[in-house]
Amino acid sequence: MDNAASLFVDNPVRDGAGDRVALVTPDGSFTYRRLQALTDRAARGLRALGVEAEDRVALLLPDSIAFAATFFAAIKIGAVAVPLNTRLGAPDHARLLDDCGARVLVGDGELTAPLAALGRDLPRMARFDDLGAPDDAALAAEPVGADAMAFWLYTSGTTGTPKAAVHRHRTLAAGRHYGEGVLGVGPDDRIFASSKLFFAYALGTALLIPLLARAGACLSPEWADVELIRKVLAGYRPTLFFSVPTFYARLLRAELPPDTFASVRACVSAGERLPAEIYRAWQTRFGVEILDGLGATETVFMVLSHRPGQSRPGSTGTPVPGTEARLLDGDGRPVGDGQPGVLWVRTPSAAAGYWQRPEQSLRAFEGDWFRTGDIYHMDADGSYVHGGREDEFFKVAGMWVVPGEVEAAALCHPGVLEAGVVGAAGPSGLVKPVLFVVPRDDAAPADLEADLRRRLEEALPAHQRPQAIVVASELPRTATGKLQRFKLREEACRRAAEAGPTWR
Repeated sequence: MDNAASLFVDNPVRDGAGDRVALVTPDGSFTYRRLQALTDRAARGLRALGVEAEDRVALLLPDSIAFAATFFAAIKIGAVAVPLNTRLGAPDHARLLDDCGARVLVGDGELTAPLAALGRDLPRMARFDDLGAPDDAALAAEPVGADAMAFWLYTSGTTGTPKAAVHRHRTLAAGRHYGEGVLGVGPDDRIFASSKLFFAYALGTALLIPLLARAGACLSPEWADVELIRKVLAGYRPTLFFSVPTFYARLLRAELPPDTFASVRACVSAGERLPAEIYRAWQTRFGVEILDGLGATETVFMVLSHRPGQSRPGSTGTPVPGTEARLLDGDGRPVGDGQPGVLWVRTPSAAAGYWQRPEQSLRAFEGDWFRTGDIYHMDADGSYVHGGREDEFFKVAGMWVVPGEVEAAALCHPGVLEAGVVGAAGPSGLVKPVLFVVPRDDAAPADLEADLRRRLEEALPAHQRPQAIVVASELPRTATGKLQRFKLREEACRRAAEAGPTWR
């Protein structure tokens, strides 16, 4: 195949879409022709810095035209783009740079200054504006094969140290299966995602999918909050809105008029299971359905999704075009009808594996199949229903506790905004459930804990009832919005140790 970067920066100009607006940022609107020119300028600059085929080019940039042009520039010259999480600290950035072996780091001055202060060996650093002067001549893309490395994405670190998923050029072209095949994205669409481009979900939905369809997208360097969303919806008027369950819950708490999302034909949720309560409240409040879906750092794009006009609460939908799915038990055998199993997918956007993680790669990738680690069962109409992550489950009195079931029961309480469940062992070594909840603004923590406990005793079997309920102001999450259960587990174990003999 041709270098996949050409699909985004060369082909639109060649096909007559050069004057269409591709990206809108606080710095202005950028046409496809301007994006091509900036990408080619950055590509020449990277080559001048000694970047060659398969060299890694790390990006420490906010969402911007600089991010987009640098990302495609690295890929266009046959190098490997490696976006870094901008919310990590300098020591974490240094570890990731060591891990990926970056030759060059293109960064924003405010983000790279703490790195420079570490006083250790680092890749050569450059600002986007210093990568060279514009050149009217288009730059020919470096010929590559479909399996050549194109970009790496680091996992979000919900269970510990992030690892790099190695994506190939073939991944980039696969966005059409979801973007056009499921959402029907076309040139007239305008897209906004509340997440950031270093996150696979946003990279796919707010950059790759719109550019493949010759559509437009709005990028903001600011971290999303209610005021930013209000501004984007009023000024840019997106037709597709992508976010995560936690942020949808936050928007429901805000004072937004019912017509806030009038321009949006569909909202999309991913990153975590979408609670049915949020789905229903959103549709009632704003009159727009939320299409729940499942993707991963290892797949970039969705592998399961609802279709517009066919969504329903409590389900993730069906495989997207081009993706096959199967549910297997712990021994690798297909599960029976309606039975839970681990979701495996075969999809054209799957990563080749993890960089320098051979054992983890062998566990997650088997031929063309990727083991997602998500537990699902299929309901009567063929839709996949999420049961949680396999590494979240734990046993109490010999019976499995499914955190998603406990959390769903807790979220039925009108005073609970967020919920997270983990297992913690007390002094006796026995594991018990611990429930962490974030109250809504008008909930009194003392009253909430007592009332919630009474309700859960009625709603849950004995082994799933929490030993302790912790009311917190917020739950620990990654920069991409995923719950960091290992941090909850650490706190739960600390409380169990302090409780001593009272922890039965």
